[in-house]
Amino acid sequence: MSVTPEEKFQTGLMLELEQVAEKELNRHLSTADEWFPHQYVPWAQGRDFDGPLGGDGWTPEDSTLSEVARESLIVNLLTEDNLPGYHRAIANVFGNEGAWGTWVNRWTAEENRHGIVIRDYLTVTRAVDPIALERARMKHMQLGYEAAHGTAFLHGNAYVSFQELATRVAHRNTGKASGDPVCEQMLTRVAKDENLHMIFYRNLMGAALEVAPNETMRAITEVVKAFQMPGYGIEGFLRKSVIIANAGIYDLRLHHDDVLTPCLRKWGVFERTFTGDGAKARDELAEFMEQLDAAATKFETRREERRARVAARKG
Repeated sequence: MSVTPEEKFQTGLMLELEQVAEKELNRHLSTADEWFPHQYVPWAQGRDFDGPLGGDGWTPEDSTLSEVARESLIVNLLTEDNLPGYHRAIANVFGNEGAWGTWVNRWTAEENRHGIVIRDYLTVTRAVDPIALERARMKHMQLGYEAAHGTAFLHGNAYVSFQELATRVAHRNTGKASGDPVCEQMLTRVAKDENLHMIFYRNLMGAALEVAPNETMRAITEVVKAFQMPGYGIEGFLRKSVIIANAGIYDLRLHHDDVLTPCLRKWGVFERTFTGDGAKARDELAEFMEQLDAAATKFETRREERRARVAARKG
């Protein structure tokens, strides 16, 4: 089978960046804290459910969380549940050899804790209907996951740089919105993992910009313009996303200001010199960011107007 020029380029770039990957892997291993999901779950609140153990069936009154917090936690958990699909996608990009393969497996092991601890918390506290949650998990996972960027190294790495940071923001803000100190502590711990993962990918992209600036700039632009959260396939995702955005847990403003902008600033994409398609991609990105900023402002204005109308009716 003949190797295409693009495949040859991707392979060469990964070989050139392998020392960077090893350095970042070692930095991550020396920085990441060991933690245990069971220590973040209030087990004393638990009791048997209906079924083989003959406990009490779930009722809406069991939950002390608001609708917003419940919906956000469900989206966060179902997103984490699709880890097998993400593992396959990232392994297809990075491969299984050397520092790349070691990172893929380490990342997967760390990510698995997130689904464990969130599900245990939701089940023990009876925060959500466990039967509906399990049915949603089955349906979502059976859809599978296919990365929009395929196996392209630069696109894949650009995507996870933004996605890990987006997930960190979503977890932290969900914890705050829950009104439960236990939930907030748990999701703060999860968010810390996501931040460390983001740093690994972000630093790799920074190195890629030094080695292949124009190609990397194009990949960044295409990923930013087509970005969607990994849980987009969850049933009812659009409705849930609107609820989450209206609550300010994750919206266009946060996506622009707290996810995209910090990464782009760290990489210095608007201060670097590009040529040809790289320069074109940088200009496309600048235009898109302006449009996104305007859309975020428009959404914020409408949200405040809507809140004011609701407050007036209540008054």
